[in-house]
Amino acid sequence: MAAGLVISAPASGVGKTTLTLALARAWRNRGLNVQCFKSGPDYIDPAFHAAATGRASVNVDSWAMDRATIAHLVSRGADADIVLAEGSMGLFDGVAARGASGTGATADIAEMLGWPVVLVIDPSGQAQTAAAIAAGLRDYRAGVCLAGVVLNRVASPRHEDLVRRALNDAGIAVFGALPRHAEISLPKRHLGLVQAEEQAEIGKLIDEAARFVAEHVDLDAVLRSAAVWSPQTAASDPNVTPPGQRIALARDAAFSFVYPHMLEAWRRSGAEISTFSPLADQAPNASADVCWLPGGYPELHAGKIAAAARFRNGLRCFAETRPVHGECGGYMVLGTALTDADGVRHEMTGLLGLETSFAKRRMHLGYRLAALATPMPGHQIGARLRGHEFHYSTILAQPDTPLAVVHDATGAVIAETGSRRGRATGTFFHLIAEDR
Repeated sequence: MAAGLVISAPASGVGKTTLTLALARAWRNRGLNVQCFKSGPDYIDPAFHAAATGRASVNVDSWAMDRATIAHLVSRGADADIVLAEGSMGLFDGVAARGASGTGATADIAEMLGWPVVLVIDPSGQAQTAAAIAAGLRDYRAGVCLAGVVLNRVASPRHEDLVRRALNDAGIAVFGALPRHAEISLPKRHLGLVQAEEQAEIGKLIDEAARFVAEHVDLDAVLRSAAVWSPQTAASDPNVTPPGQRIALARDAAFSFVYPHMLEAWRRSGAEISTFSPLADQAPNASADVCWLPGGYPELHAGKIAAAARFRNGLRCFAETRPVHGECGGYMVLGTALTDADGVRHEMTGLLGLETSFAKRRMHLGYRLAALATPMPGHQIGARLRGHEFHYSTILAQPDTPLAVVHDATGAVIAETGSRRGRATGTFFHLIAEDR
């Protein structure tokens, strides 16, 4: 049987991903099979997990997924020695209203699976107060168990001693303390970490993080704190319908934001996926019956996309007879034009009338519940789709038929409705699951 742990923190930016990767690689170096998951809608971290463990990682999300879906997804860890679920934001941070099985908080996953939490605490600018924060998190929700803490970015041995003494007085185990170490910082950009596939040295960085953490953290104590776990029987796959039998999927540095569980569910349903690269000026496979453009960073490659005549013409030809769907960045590329951060307007494919701009950045972030007003690939009118939106573009025009009535997690109607024109459809949110 596997043992499970959740890696969380009081807030974002304190080192959850680095510690997760380091623990995973350190234990893998010892010969253990390690399975990682990501709590929440982050679509970048699972690729880092896979690089560290050699095993595919997927998202588990209590707002977007019901318990059966989460049980099915985590069952892939049944043959592992240790399972690590990396949290998002702070331990209890979620939305105000419950979704499919919770609020999206990491604590939901910890309680649902019965896995203890290892907190990453950054005590910069404080000392004993770090123990008060840890104790507050420990006692906040009865169903969530705190295994202990790892201190990150401690300033000095004296600083470490002060924090350790306070945590010991509070009855909280300290598994280790990490001094500041710039060499294991993961590079970031405006939507989060720079993707694993874009970093040629990612293996070396993870190796260094594992070496550093093994030097400063009691790996055996962390392992002993994990809860022995047997996955619940889960008969059903995630509630995901493939958009077609043969799917042409855009896949490169500009089109890479797609949830791993989505692709796996499509394949398990018998769909065949062929990839193509718009940045390499490739058109979708002519034998496909649907084309799917995921999100990514089209704003960083807008000039190259605008110049990719074979891609643009091939996609237009494809859309004359078969459906094409875009999510977020893919939706923007299906539009008329995209203005980049420097104010340069680039012509896109023109399959939809959408026009967006990054010249005046405005963050759009949050869960989305969409009731389809028109069909889209894989889903009929009336389907209720759960997803997540995260981008910095501003809508200049969205003139086509609205695809859906879209609400945020509070139930408020939002303006990002998605669009449909002919066989082309698009949404600003990334699909996670359909309500059962």
